[in-house]
Amino acid sequence: MCRWLAYTGTPVLLDTILYRPAHSLIDQSLHARMGVETTNGDGFGVGWYTPGLDTPAVVRDTGPAWNNRNLREIADHVRSPLFFAHIRATTGTAVQQTNCHPFRIGRWLWMHNGAIAGFHEMRRDLALAVDPRLFPDIEGSTDSEMMFFLAFTLGLEQDPPGAVGRMAGLVEETGHRHGVEFPLQMTVAVTDGQSLWAFRYSSQGMSRTLYYSTRVETLRALHPDTAFLRDVSDETRLVVSEPLGDLPGAWNEVPEGSCGVVQPGADELLPFAPRAP
Repeated sequence: MCRWLAYTGTPVLLDTILYRPAHSLIDQSLHARMGVETTNGDGFGVGWYTPGLDTPAVVRDTGPAWNNRNLREIADHVRSPLFFAHIRATTGTAVQQTNCHPFRIGRWLWMHNGAIAGFHEMRRDLALAVDPRLFPDIEGSTDSEMMFFLAFTLGLEQDPPGAVGRMAGLVEETGHRHGVEFPLQMTVAVTDGQSLWAFRYSSQGMSRTLYYSTRVETLRALHPDTAFLRDVSDETRLVVSEPLGDLPGAWNEVPEGSCGVVQPGADELLPFAPRAP
């Protein structure tokens, strides 16, 4: 499968999150502890927002993240208040740049860890459900990108939780029609550059791991000597496939079948389930 992280809050250099933590995403590209695979070397991607610009930047490559000089260079010089990062372990589709996450439509970014079981057999049915106006923009061959375009077709811009629920319902209905008992496995992050939605769900009820960071003011009280916590706002939050370190009290598991919303003001953690398409 894959590993990913989403950051939102005080603008920081990408290096601060991607490289510096003890169990950073770069470390996880070689030594993942909670993924299906220990090594995630089938490509990587980073997407970030720059205040004042309409669309996020996306950089993706097919090589492993752990030794990519361009990623190292970007991380040392790019500062952002919201960014996605993803390291890939393919579930069967080609190792190519267009299959690396995150995926982008306009202001929106999407990344995924998991798989659609039987995707090869049901791919045509799912592709026909994509809005014809969006279909020409599908560049790769992954189930992850197909899920994004289906969610966009089903109303992502207006209602992200509802659209992702309808996408999941469509995938499950299509999978069952093809004889797949447990069609969907997903942890998904999606953002419009303002709010961040994260989903943890699987048809079997045994989803891949997903964690969110404890509120900064709580962590400051627990760890007053931690420099990073002094430098970021109370609104700062991370969502990660697995914890970036062992700081006590820093990480909380996202419950099975949940949608988390990180937004200006109060964040929310809500139940999530597929909806009839």
